[in-house]
Amino acid sequence: MAIPTDSLTAAALVEAESVVRRSGSSFYWAMRSLSADARRAMYALYAFCRDVDDIADDPATVTSKRERLAAWRAEVDRLFRHEAPSTPLGRALAFAIQAFALERDDLLAIIAGMEMDAATHVRIADARELALYCDRVAGAVGRLSVRIFGVAGESGTALASALGEALQLTNILRDLDEDAERDRLYLPLAMLRAHGIDATEPRAVLNHPALPGVCATLAEGARTRFAEAVSALARLDRRRVHPAVVMMEVYRRVLDRLIRRGWRRLSEPVRLSSWHKLWVLVRYGMV
Repeated sequence: MAIPTDSLTAAALVEAESVVRRSGSSFYWAMRSLSADARRAMYALYAFCRDVDDIADDPATVTSKRERLAAWRAEVDRLFRHEAPSTPLGRALAFAIQAFALERDDLLAIIAGMEMDAATHVRIADARELALYCDRVAGAVGRLSVRIFGVAGESGTALASALGEALQLTNILRDLDEDAERDRLYLPLAMLRAHGIDATEPRAVLNHPALPGVCATLAEGARTRFAEAVSALARLDRRRVHPAVVMMEVYRRVLDRLIRRGWRRLSEPVRLSSWHKLWVLVRYGMV
């Protein structure tokens, strides 16, 4: 049964859905398999993540971006004090929090991840910091999502952790060239040094002859986490987690294509065609 909403909340939820639809993401259709309230909550969560990500990627000053992210921290705190939201998107997010008992710490973790991205330049010290980053920007989203899917618990948390890290590692490997243009380098400096790379400037790292070894190590880590996600899924009702399954199957294919392309032609984009995504959606999201 749908949770009653006032007209302002209803309008905010409609706008959140339009954000997802305008994004062109094939996951919009995967979410259509969820119940009405779960759909609304996922759209609100997606719109929130999209908004804070856009702030981090904005060419504005670091001070301006941190102020806007701080405003989101304050908004989240308001929602958990049961105070009136100050923005329409905050109102949509309040619906998701109320309907599915979302965790404040997970929402704040996403903001913390965006604060890492909002810096003038990004460098990751070691595997521990990389795991923290992945957990903030992807694992936390996964934990919120499995609550909405109704599979919270040990198996749901295991899925969120494994799949979140696998997706983010794939993103990092896919976006090496684009991130370098933003002075972002997510390959851990300790891992670079272990492969004989002392450079810390993104373009110098990407041009180093030892780079393929670093990328292969990270790709193997992603494959391991995908395998762990598959194991976690085996303990869950896959019908309840259709969107997660679709994301996993799309990103596994992206990772396979990245590995086949290799790590020397980084400016050569790797993506799935719309038809391929549609096939994945029909095969894994609508069964």
